[in-house]
Amino acid sequence: LFQAGSISKPIFALAAVRLAQEGKLRLDEDVGAYLKSWKVPATGGFQPRITLRQLLTHSAGLSVHGFPGYGTDELLPTVVQVLDGSPPANTDPVRVNILPGVQFRYSGGGFTVAQLAITDLLGSPFPKLMRELILDPIGMADSTYEQPLPPALAARAATAHPWKGRPLPGRWHIYPEMAAAGLWTTPSDLARAGIEVQKALKGEHAVLTRERAAEMLTPQIQDDMGIGFFLEGKGETMRFGHGGWDEGFVARAVFYKEGGRGAVVMVNSNEGAAILDEVLRAVAKEY
Repeated sequence: LFQAGSISKPIFALAAVRLAQEGKLRLDEDVGAYLKSWKVPATGGFQPRITLRQLLTHSAGLSVHGFPGYGTDELLPTVVQVLDGSPPANTDPVRVNILPGVQFRYSGGGFTVAQLAITDLLGSPFPKLMRELILDPIGMADSTYEQPLPPALAARAATAHPWKGRPLPGRWHIYPEMAAAGLWTTPSDLARAGIEVQKALKGEHAVLTRERAAEMLTPQIQDDMGIGFFLEGKGETMRFGHGGWDEGFVARAVFYKEGGRGAVVMVNSNEGAAILDEVLRAVAKEY
């Protein structure tokens, strides 16, 4: 198992869209309707209205780009402490500081708000929800959002090597920001998620209808941003995917909208970022 970093985000987006498909939430509803344990703070005299669609497309105007994680010997914050930037959280408060819905700005903080909204709404632990909604139905048997990683899976997990080939003390970092950065998975399991979307587009779905899959791959706030997935190319070369970067792990997943092609590369070293595209080009050349 490798940490998927931000590829956690589109897998979570699949779950949110499935919940919308089942009528359990609405993507364009004020997220405040679902949040119980925390509220989006006012900015000056302005009370922002933000939606799940905005959170999943990085257009809610929220701060905090990403998260460094926590050492295995460090105290872990709750999700509310992360959002408020209060100890022991190691990142700034997540706040709306540009007008929601008007521009793209990448925000792991936004996905953490979405994580809390869905757990507050459904009253169940996030890893359990993700297993029931996405991981089990798609057959991602070697994947989990559990943070910290359970001992049974830890024995099968790769050790993080941030720089200079040196293993990270404690082997990896822990990410309470599970929707944004907390997925442990394998390249094969991520490929299963891509195949699920490809099949859904043809009406052969386990999780999403054709209409909902197409909606996820429709440009939202800008041409290269769908719901959860980044978009590339035109026509027959149209692709969807995401990159990932956690402490000591990098990854890239790319899937074609048509033709059933795709590739996933995961490396347990931040220095491995340079080789991701080289491996993908080699796959492209071979196939």
